[in-house]
Amino acid sequence: MSLDTLFEKKVQQQRAFFMANQPLSLSYRQQQLSLLKDAIFDHQEALTEALSLDLNKPEFESYVTEIGYVLNELKSTIKQLKKWVKPQKVNTPFFLQPATSYIHSTALGVCLIISPFNYPVALTLSPLIAALAAGNCCIVKTSELTPNVSRVLKQLLNSLFSSDYVHCVNGDVEHVTALLTQKFDHIFFTGSSEVGKLVMQQAAQHLTPVTLELGGKSPCIVCADANIEIAVKRIVYGKMLNTGQTCVAPDYVLVDDSIKSEFLKQLTQRIKSLYGAEPIKSKDLGRIVNTQHTKRISQLIDPDKVIIGGRFDIKNRYIAPTVMVNVELDDPIMQQEVFGPVLPVLGFSEVEDAVTIIRSLPSHPLAAYIFSEGKSTQDLLVSQIQAGGMAINHCVQQLANPNLPFGGVGLSGIGSYHGKYGFDCFSHQKSVLKAATWFDLSFAYPPYKGKLSKLKKFLE
Repeated sequence: MSLDTLFEKKVQQQRAFFMANQPLSLSYRQQQLSLLKDAIFDHQEALTEALSLDLNKPEFESYVTEIGYVLNELKSTIKQLKKWVKPQKVNTPFFLQPATSYIHSTALGVCLIISPFNYPVALTLSPLIAALAAGNCCIVKTSELTPNVSRVLKQLLNSLFSSDYVHCVNGDVEHVTALLTQKFDHIFFTGSSEVGKLVMQQAAQHLTPVTLELGGKSPCIVCADANIEIAVKRIVYGKMLNTGQTCVAPDYVLVDDSIKSEFLKQLTQRIKSLYGAEPIKSKDLGRIVNTQHTKRISQLIDPDKVIIGGRFDIKNRYIAPTVMVNVELDDPIMQQEVFGPVLPVLGFSEVEDAVTIIRSLPSHPLAAYIFSEGKSTQDLLVSQIQAGGMAINHCVQQLANPNLPFGGVGLSGIGSYHGKYGFDCFSHQKSVLKAATWFDLSFAYPPYKGKLSKLKKFLE
């Protein structure tokens, strides 16, 4: 049986389940999410081992950014789902009275989730949690670049759920291609902008709505009034987390010329203190996902501009924490998202110059980070920089707040999710007006003669 035929049959089975059981009750959704929570808890050791095998991810990072993150999201979703599914009453204009109006969130149907390699647990299960909370059926395609994690997730999901409700697929480009030919009710994709364009092209064949969580070069702006010590600590944290393979990692730093020398001094000292003289031996530094990506990142390093790091071992998927200075906008490292532990640093003399540099790059960043103690500077940069999200005096932390939507803008993404925003992402907000029958306004019906002037006075 061809992949096209296999997936067509699977989508039909899920659609039949969805139609037969729609709407899925609140208790059913909560029960399935609770089962998922228990299963993840039981598979913690297997997931941690798989993350170590695929990414050499430290156990602490595996729990904080993947397993613990998902468990907390499940806990929050289960607790708040009753409130989310409740119809939301809205005001009804006086000229439509007597009536009531409300918004009813309904499931979309059969959804496809395509997850990436960099956070293979969290970025597979987080959208799945949102989709199931909203009452959908799902086919999940995990990344072939993290085979060990994908194997554990497939075993976990396919043994836990009926395949006509949730089905996990492992495979390569051929599998993705076959899946994208099917008619889904929503496609959720996390990955590169280039692949995102292909996903959107295929989705357009069926007018399928998409959520695209993509990437981009996320800047850090370190202003003259920044707390340099805090800025350095938090930028190194955000950049080196998951070995730089984070879609919202600081991609490059723009630092005010007046503090640039001190900033670079503290930056190099911080990296040395965390990872030692031989970072390859550090147990707190992971590895790049494969040799192809390691080679790509290594080719972005200009040895003449390196002030710390610069070493790499392609066979062992190792890139040392690296800082580059005297970087120009036309350097290779500024032409693509780094997605690794290499940090280019550029200077600026006026805050407006930093904004100009960010705007000169081809896409809006997925995230932007401001380090400044001045509210007027903070407000200026927040209003002037177009980005998917922002953090002031920290990096990456905006993702941890489920009350903030996470998503890009322009080439960095379409749509957003997390918390209630994830529930809304996988729901249709259906408008409902319920009119009373005890009163009927005959003025609205024909004949219209002599009514228009009165109506204008009434409405205007």
